[in-house]
Amino acid sequence: MSKLVLRGVEKRFGDTIAVGGVDLALEEGEFVSLLGPSGCGKTTTLRMIAGFIDPSAGTIEMDGKVLSTPAGSVPPERRQMSMIFQSYAVWPNMTVEQNVAFGLKLRRLPGEELRKRVAEMLDVVQMRHLAQRYPAELSGGQQQRVALARAIVIKPAVLLLDEPLSNLDANLREEMRFEIRRLHEEFRITTVYVTHDQSEAMVTSDRIAVMNQGRIEQVDDPHTLYTKPRTRFVAGFIGRTNFIEGAANGSDIVFDRFSVRRDALENGAALTGTITFSVRPQSMRLSRAPSGGAGKGPQVEVKVEYWDYVVTPAHGSTRLRVTAPPLEVYGVGESAWLELDPSQMAPIV
Repeated sequence: MSKLVLRGVEKRFGDTIAVGGVDLALEEGEFVSLLGPSGCGKTTTLRMIAGFIDPSAGTIEMDGKVLSTPAGSVPPERRQMSMIFQSYAVWPNMTVEQNVAFGLKLRRLPGEELRKRVAEMLDVVQMRHLAQRYPAELSGGQQQRVALARAIVIKPAVLLLDEPLSNLDANLREEMRFEIRRLHEEFRITTVYVTHDQSEAMVTSDRIAVMNQGRIEQVDDPHTLYTKPRTRFVAGFIGRTNFIEGAANGSDIVFDRFSVRRDALENGAALTGTITFSVRPQSMRLSRAPSGGAGKGPQVEVKVEYWDYVVTPAHGSTRLRVTAPPLEVYGVGESAWLELDPSQMAPIV
């Protein structure tokens, strides 16, 4: 049985559909990110999971028990969930130790057990030496560690995080990504993480649900999401890519000045008509001479247009972004050879 299940969850505000028909299941101890641009419905989805708002349609279940329906929801305080907000929301009039102990006091944990749990948690987040400080005396990263400790110490069934790193500077964000993942590996709490930052999602998540205009376009592990995007939106939102069109023609897929055999492509036999492919820059190899058939796929003579690098097939018009080793420098206007790896070409819709 899945730990947390969303079935056909929808949220309308008047005539506006903020979330439309979301289906998602999380297993026990899984870390799943809701990733997408602003306004795609990810925070609304998280707030429905937390119980702050009721869905307009569908159900939310935990351990097989229904938590939310359009008719009503179990209150947030009875859901065994902890939520961490973008603004940290630590109590300014309490010390670090008091903040972390707050939830345990509400649960009337015996004094000795409470002190032990708090001390252990402060050690885990490396904040014991700052136990008597107040939030105003802490950095943003330290405040976020306090918020994490306070949320985890009560041992919630589900941990919810709503863009918790967006207020931090770039270096702290990178540090805290790995800290969040480290804490997840230690406690294995089922986690839903909302972010618009692809790097955060890729580093922290077991799976990522990419949302667009209120719907989930694809749910997969980070590697599959990057290498096998199923839609144009997912391919373009996750990292950089090239979109190239090919036409099915007998045993080949024909592109601008080159072709790829169907049997070299995943599910190539099923491709018909005109197909758009996502090709990542690093899945192509740039060289000054053809490999003489020793490579993985087709080769095409190209002209370098920018140092980034952007190239076009000789006598063709398709622009392709491609990477090259740091010590290989190509001049603008120079001719080179580009080799493609068919196994890294993903057909999309």
